[in-house]
Amino acid sequence: MTVVRTRFAPSPTGYLHLGGARTALYSWAYARHFGGTFILRIEDTDLERSTPEAVQAIIDGMQWLGLNHDEGPFYQMQRMDRYREVIAEMLAAGTAYLCYSSPEEVEAMRERMRAAGEKPRYDGTWRPEEGKTLPQVPLDRKPVVRFKNPLDGEVSWDDVVKGTITIGNKELDDLVIARQDGTPTYNFCVAVDDWDMQITHVLRGDDHVNNTPRQINILRAIGAPLPKYGHLPMILGADGAKLSKRHGAVSVMDYPAQGYLPEAMLNYLARLGWSHGDDEVFSMEQFCKWFDLTNLTASPAQFNPEKLNWLNNQYIKQADDERLASLARPRMLADGADFNHNPPLAQVLGLMKERANTVNELADAAMLFYRDPQPDAALLAQHLTDAVKPALAQFAERCETVEWRRPALAAMIKEVIAANAIKMPQLAMPLRLMITGQLQTPAIDAVLELFERDIILARLRKFL
Repeated sequence: MTVVRTRFAPSPTGYLHLGGARTALYSWAYARHFGGTFILRIEDTDLERSTPEAVQAIIDGMQWLGLNHDEGPFYQMQRMDRYREVIAEMLAAGTAYLCYSSPEEVEAMRERMRAAGEKPRYDGTWRPEEGKTLPQVPLDRKPVVRFKNPLDGEVSWDDVVKGTITIGNKELDDLVIARQDGTPTYNFCVAVDDWDMQITHVLRGDDHVNNTPRQINILRAIGAPLPKYGHLPMILGADGAKLSKRHGAVSVMDYPAQGYLPEAMLNYLARLGWSHGDDEVFSMEQFCKWFDLTNLTASPAQFNPEKLNWLNNQYIKQADDERLASLARPRMLADGADFNHNPPLAQVLGLMKERANTVNELADAAMLFYRDPQPDAALLAQHLTDAVKPALAQFAERCETVEWRRPALAAMIKEVIAANAIKMPQLAMPLRLMITGQLQTPAIDAVLELFERDIILARLRKFL
């Protein structure tokens, strides 16, 4: 079998969006499945819209996701000499030609065709044909270079996602492959790059379907082998519209800031257009073993934030507590957390991570351990009643000598409850308020164990 070589080739005109990240993931995983090569290529020939910041955003997004490339990044703007070399060869071979039609003349051609009910296209004024006399070359005008597209026949390929796609050559134009200033155009650069980089499989969004027959014809004209193509359907919002900012974050780098783990995002993106039975939670190692371009769907996928949250929760529950602490600590410091004389953050997060959908939720929940309790006065009055104060006083006294471990604390709490003939909530609720300022916390014995004994005693004395 030919060594698999895939590529991810974004244009750096903005952030790395979710659709691009899924394309990168599938291309990376397919190369990994066959022990092949994954290439990162930056298609930066759109000088007006391409920015260094966008290039960095793409690289940052790929690094956060862990989609490491084997070759590259290659930049098209650094390959101009190669493109000019191929254009010169095509002009010499007669597969491309100089066109001196002005933009105004080309637009007038298209208007005439629209008026006649025809598909607007270049009419071939400067296309050389046997026995044809070309117009006189204008002295004051630089030419563009056009590809001499076949006039008859059709372009057909077996798309690994959509099945066989066929487009007639009459539907295609004599594409401009170099502008008046000599800079090459998108479809030409892509074809040359895929040839030079020996790309065997091209996975990309289905907005590129119309580009594929043009690139196939260019590749055939320069004698290059054709890669296999697969065009992935777009990702839609829950309302069925194209995914956009109004559906929430669409830039990959918005997600770490919101507390998502990269392994959860990869797992989620993998399932947006592909399936393996009923498997929902799986590692990237497992995904690469499975991903062989079967089970891709041709239907658009819908982005479901609730499903992403559920997956992120699964990965948070599996995550190392020290790693979670390293992610949560900066967020909590910005929120005023005091880590002096308070429980080790990793232990707190380990206790609380079961219910957190994001690291941000986890950090917010953990704040109750890292700031002075400020219980609501009405809640405190409701739960810290005269009836329960004797039990609380006894509890505080027992705290001075009890072994400061959860089993001993749990046993002591049961003894205080029994001795005072009250129920667990009657003791636990005011304790939660006095110790954390919150009514909702993990089990009270687990909370007590995490704090130093002196801190618990000081907070009890403050309210009793």
